[in-house]
Amino acid sequence: VGIKPPDLKRIFDLYFTTKEKGSGIGLSMVYRTVQMHDGEVEVQSTPGAGTRFRILLLQA
Repeated sequence: VGIKPPDLKRIFDLYFTTKEKGSGIGLSMVYRTVQMHDGEVEVQSTPGAGTRFRILLLQA
């Protein structure tokens, strides 16, 4: 539960994963898709407590 601080810098890197069966593609795809729409992805994480992702997009 939660993401370790050293891993936070890499979570959007393609193929980065800390899971044995993870592909490391999901968050990278989310990040790139949000960027293509001029948006932002915010991350707040506390190891041992949890992680919150917030996606901000411009209103059309």
